[in-house]
Amino acid sequence: MDRRSFLKTSALGGSAAAATTLAAPALAQGGRTLTMVTSWPNGMAGVHDSATFCKNRIEALSDGQIKVEIKAAGELVGAFEVFDAVSSGQADMYHSSDYYFVNQHPAFAFFSTVPFGMTAQEQINWYYHGEGAAFHDELGEIFGLKMFLVGNTGAQSGGWFRKEINTPEDFQGLKFRMPGLGGVAMGKLGVSVQNIPGGEVYQALSTGALDGTEWVGPWADEKAGFYEITKIYYTAGFHEPGAGLSLALNRDLFDSLTPFQQQVMESAAAECNQWTLAMFLSQNSAALSRLASEGVRIMSFPDPVWDAFGRAAQEALEENRDGDIYDRMLDSYMASMRTSSSWLQASEGTYRAQRDRVIG
Repeated sequence: MDRRSFLKTSALGGSAAAATTLAAPALAQGGRTLTMVTSWPNGMAGVHDSATFCKNRIEALSDGQIKVEIKAAGELVGAFEVFDAVSSGQADMYHSSDYYFVNQHPAFAFFSTVPFGMTAQEQINWYYHGEGAAFHDELGEIFGLKMFLVGNTGAQSGGWFRKEINTPEDFQGLKFRMPGLGGVAMGKLGVSVQNIPGGEVYQALSTGALDGTEWVGPWADEKAGFYEITKIYYTAGFHEPGAGLSLALNRDLFDSLTPFQQQVMESAAAECNQWTLAMFLSQNSAALSRLASEGVRIMSFPDPVWDAFGRAAQEALEENRDGDIYDRMLDSYMASMRTSSSWLQASEGTYRAQRDRVIG
């Protein structure tokens, strides 16, 4: 697959090529100004903060050689259009979550999250000390992108519902927002899956266009205001056990940077990856307490529902096998996850259970 050749010869590619000329990196005093498009509205808790932190670190680490101009969702392109904008050269880089782009290639899900997949710690083990980063680079190159992990939300909540979920059958016919392969799995349980940008979810839930939604976790969900609409909140989900965010640069642009500037991008992304995870995890406990004080019912799915999630997740992962990069990535991902989980359970898992038993 030669994505760049396709873009040049397609009708879309023709307009994109024209946009490339218009959107070439502006020359700043002594450096360049790059445009970062995001999938987030301005001020959206956590994810917009991550994009802003990444921008600031790129500028600081480059010592003034690079300036970054953030364009929130809808300012230059829509939330789900950032991939094509950067691939084609209409914008210089995006800050988003790669599972929004499984229609481009299902393997992008591995750099965000997959159902019954890796936690944040397991993901960075695979990414930095396994084959993950190399796979991200290989997949990105097909689409004219240079890609880095740039954050993680940690384990995400099961979501907000208008009614309790007691059996797998309770999902039948629900209009529920869930992107990525988690959404594919939910579809197998009879859900009418909706994939809409985060900035539009509150309105859809409040009008009844959605019967429920997942978003991130207690802090981001509190900021989004979902508790104003429904009080049923499941705090553990199967779909996003450690949801990664990505920074993707147009590949030609990245290749035009100096080696120092390329290292700035890599270093800023790695720093942002850790900072973003800590931001989300440090806020969630207090936010959950505040939600409970607002009358939110903190709930857990029963085991038969978890069993149904597991069967659906396995189907969603296996049906995308393609005899090529997806297969290689899935096998690498699962092997790394099992290795990491084995040690984390034997060490940290045992310790945390005993710590909480002994000292509360």
